[in-house]
Amino acid sequence: MTLQSNDTVKPYQDNWPEDGEQAANPEEKEMSFLDHLEELRWHIIRSVGSIFLFAILAFLNQHLVFHVILLGPTRTDFWTYRMLCKLGDAVGAAGLCVNKLDFILQSRNVGGQFTTAITTSAVIGLVCAFPYAFWEVWRFIKPGLYPAERRAARGATFFVTLLFMMGILFGYYIISPLTINFLSNYKIDPSIANEFDILSYFSTLVTLTLSCGLMFQLPIVAFFLSKAGVIHPALMREYRKHAYIVILVLAAVITPSPDIISQILVAMPLFVLYEVSIGVSGSVVRARLKALSQEIQ
Repeated sequence: MTLQSNDTVKPYQDNWPEDGEQAANPEEKEMSFLDHLEELRWHIIRSVGSIFLFAILAFLNQHLVFHVILLGPTRTDFWTYRMLCKLGDAVGAAGLCVNKLDFILQSRNVGGQFTTAITTSAVIGLVCAFPYAFWEVWRFIKPGLYPAERRAARGATFFVTLLFMMGILFGYYIISPLTINFLSNYKIDPSIANEFDILSYFSTLVTLTLSCGLMFQLPIVAFFLSKAGVIHPALMREYRKHAYIVILVLAAVITPSPDIISQILVAMPLFVLYEVSIGVSGSVVRARLKALSQEIQ
């Protein structure tokens, strides 16, 4: 067909192939390699900018961020300790109540408090900006997926953010206060006082909390690895015992105290998440088999 001078060429077709070809959205256009780099650069700039913005807000609200939130587990009126006391009263175990945290915090360097405020504010900014930062990264990745892959990954930002925040809350309200309580009251000799440097305290709190946030992404990792054909639910069931051992070792590594209770509390949600990951992997495989059977028919 010959185009007339007044004809216009539509840059996109209404029906793009579902399989075998790269999907395209009518609102998208072909981009060169340099265009992709430029697009990626702006996604990264916006992500880093959001982290920087929340970090500044955290630094400007030091009473809320440091005194109320980060130093909360150092006081006996912290929510977790109060719940333990209520639980102890209910079951008749007075030992569960935390009545004393036998340590003091010190800053042993000239710029220790200022440096700690800067680094900790950056971490707070990362946690608060995580949903938006992940959404920016997902916006860059999503156009390169096939239509079926887009449908399968629908809601990725929501579920990744939900699991991350659940892990952060679990680490902050469960793992961190129990670990701090154990370490603050553990003494090899009564004559030795526990005087912790603030950098050591904040690094322990941040490590425990962020580790839980990342570990709670296990079902998401299982989903994408199953989509890529790397793992299979049958394989995960076969190596369940090995995975449990790895989880116990991992729990012992990220828990800085030898307290077996804290290690079990870290490992238990990971056991549950591993079983959930098996179900997620199974659903991916079933969807793939269903799609193949429909193609054969």
